[in-house]
Amino acid sequence: MNVQEVIDRILLDCCGGRKLEQTCDVLASGKEDIEVTGIVTTFMATVDVIKEAIALGANLIITHEPTYFTGMDALDWLQQDPVYLAKKKLIDEHGITIWRFHDHMHLADTDRIYDGLLKELEWEDKKLDDKDAWGYQIEETTVGDLAGFLKQRLGMKVIQIVGNPQAACARIGILVGGGSLGLGREQMPMELMQEKNLDVMICGDITEWTLCAYVNDAAMLGMNKAMIVIGHERSEEWGMKYMAEWLTPLVDGLPVTFVDAKEPFVYL
Repeated sequence: MNVQEVIDRILLDCCGGRKLEQTCDVLASGKEDIEVTGIVTTFMATVDVIKEAIALGANLIITHEPTYFTGMDALDWLQQDPVYLAKKKLIDEHGITIWRFHDHMHLADTDRIYDGLLKELEWEDKKLDDKDAWGYQIEETTVGDLAGFLKQRLGMKVIQIVGNPQAACARIGILVGGGSLGLGREQMPMELMQEKNLDVMICGDITEWTLCAYVNDAAMLGMNKAMIVIGHERSEEWGMKYMAEWLTPLVDGLPVTFVDAKEPFVYL
């Protein structure tokens, strides 16, 4: 099976074969006609993930996020950059093909990044509305205990909270990755908290003067609002873990392995 055949089967399974005209879901390296020896799924094709793929004998990495440091993997500014040149050399010397699977994954019949996160949290049956993946009703707990649950389930050492850790919560929102920035409308996360009467928003990325400021002021006013920041990678990695499960039966016995890109931070 070659790279294009793998891509076609993925798009058929998740989008009925529909292909976006404008998308970042393109090859960052390699060619469509290369025969696949093994597949790695991951949040990001970091140098360590590439080395793990090489060790596994896999020559196709399916990454959710960019390989070369900007949203569309633009290369014009990198031609003399030593980090780019060293990473490209590693990829080329080992014949690694990298395909980005981002837009189609979020636009599938169900957003498969959310599907993976909910599977990891065991929250599949807790949606407020089956039509979207943004709101959940859980058993009442405290913000601090919810943060502890997320740390344990998502393998985190440190978690950020805005608001009162002792506050009660049961109605929870989730905006993975950059969704917590508003998806083009800065006010969207705040409107969502108000419209769905959410106690807590679990976020990927944050901007400190938007949702963070809104929740902080609400808490200072004595309102029952809080925010838990798990970061872009920890909020989306689980979709790529889940992908290894649903992709395996589609690729005729090719080995498919999830490799955790891990948080990029060192905590002191």
